[in-house]
Amino acid sequence: MSEKPSNKNQSDFIREIIKADLSSGKHDSSITRFPPEPNGYLHLGHAKSICLNFGIANENESTGARCHLRFDDTNPSKEETEYVESIKKDIKWLGFDWGKHLYFASDNFEQLYEWAVYLINKNIAYVDDLNADEIREYRGSLTEPGKDSPHRNRSADENLKLFTQMREGLFNDGDKVLRAKIDMSHPNINMRDPVIYRIIKAHHHKTGDKWCIYPSYDFAHGQCDSIESITHSLCTLEFEQHRPLYEWFIDKLPVQTKPRQIEFSKLQPTYTLLSKRKLIEMVNDNYVDGWDDPRMSTLSGLRRRGFPPQSLITFCKSVGITKFTGVTDIAVLEHAVREQLNKEALRKMVVLDPIKLTITNWPKKGQVEFMNAINNPEDNESGKRQIPLDGEVYIEREDFMENPPKKYHRLSPGNEVRLRYSYCIRCDEIIKDDDGNVIELLCSYDPETLGKNPEGRKVRAAIHWVSVSDSIGAEVRLYDRTFTAEDPSGVDDWRECFNHEALNVLTGCKLESSLRDASTDQRFQFERKGYFCLDSKDSSKEKLVFNRTIALRDTWAKINKS
Repeated sequence: MSEKPSNKNQSDFIREIIKADLSSGKHDSSITRFPPEPNGYLHLGHAKSICLNFGIANENESTGARCHLRFDDTNPSKEETEYVESIKKDIKWLGFDWGKHLYFASDNFEQLYEWAVYLINKNIAYVDDLNADEIREYRGSLTEPGKDSPHRNRSADENLKLFTQMREGLFNDGDKVLRAKIDMSHPNINMRDPVIYRIIKAHHHKTGDKWCIYPSYDFAHGQCDSIESITHSLCTLEFEQHRPLYEWFIDKLPVQTKPRQIEFSKLQPTYTLLSKRKLIEMVNDNYVDGWDDPRMSTLSGLRRRGFPPQSLITFCKSVGITKFTGVTDIAVLEHAVREQLNKEALRKMVVLDPIKLTITNWPKKGQVEFMNAINNPEDNESGKRQIPLDGEVYIEREDFMENPPKKYHRLSPGNEVRLRYSYCIRCDEIIKDDDGNVIELLCSYDPETLGKNPEGRKVRAAIHWVSVSDSIGAEVRLYDRTFTAEDPSGVDDWRECFNHEALNVLTGCKLESSLRDASTDQRFQFERKGYFCLDSKDSSKEKLVFNRTIALRDTWAKINKS
């Protein structure tokens, strides 16, 4: 069984708070939770919260610590079972597990309803007839206090009757809401009589049509934390202004425990969109092929593209946990991906734009020699593989120039290069088609140069190749950054900086035949080309499709520098 991911040597202000609470005896163990809304797929930003909440549980496992997975499913109009299942899959892909602690806010709908009735009976909640626009108008602004709703002083009996009728479905969506009675002049707008129940006549993915009123996120969240005995409710900084409301409900209701909410800064990588609304637009407007498109910042998109889960964990650890809002260079993640793949990816030779090369002095047609190739120089246990050479190979078209400039060291007429892991060859003749395109190179090889440089001759380049007779065809998709702007969220419309060159589909590529048996959980370095994986969605035995996870070097740094 593999070791659970954790960052036992990591320290930050949240871990210090939890450590102090445990050492003081305030809590015997920590209980955290990851509480996604099932209204979309998880993205890169969620990975930071997952690693924090589940990581803390893993680090304190000896004290009985745990992390719950709870779906805050309080808005049926936007939630689907598809999202629930994708979220589970993403968390397990990162290596974390909630065990038996899987919960839904909808599990607590009856209890939440009873607590809403409790607030009504205490005369600190009332049914309001104002519509959404009117509520917004009455709420005031950051510089002006709000004003009371004309329905604020209804009696508890009248409010209870109306709330019961809301539950019974006697009103339409938007006709009435239940609001907490706090303070319409409070400096924190969130405290100005927030809505805690609204009418939504929509089918719920889990409770079906049992309910037609649903609690707000602000009302349900803290109470569900309490029901689950959460000790530390960790959330991003935008919820800091919601904390007084979180604590108001906890203090006013007869809940069993009082969790502590702590905020931290969210992840904001460059060249990346993490707005769920905008990601939905990308899918719905067909800029990408679904939530798991490798151009998406979703975890399923990153998985399909070939990002190793450990690289995301390493990235989140390097970013750290702070209260300071800042932007993280996406190159930090790309570096973590390259570092991880360099250690684990098997090397293969693949020709993306093939041109045929025939060795004219090969002993005889069909004679095969086997070349020993290293599977991974970073992993001695990966061993070597044998690649057949029979005198006819494919090389990259870009590795040959008929009229090369100075300091061009690859193949050209009369020039000598090494076929990687093999012999040195010299180009003697060029064959072209009727349009003048080079279609074949006739070369000679030196049989004395296997594994050594020819005496007295300078061979400055080694080029990769695949055997004509022992290669397979495939489609290769080259992916790059999805946006051209460093901060796409700061652009008026993300479409203005969408990189239409982020996907380049190559057909007719030639691969080592061993890749025929590749699986979607394997990662490969195509020598001199980058890191690749088998596409999990479009690839089949009849048509192999490989995705480029990332190039070998940061080409964007060169572009920006130039």
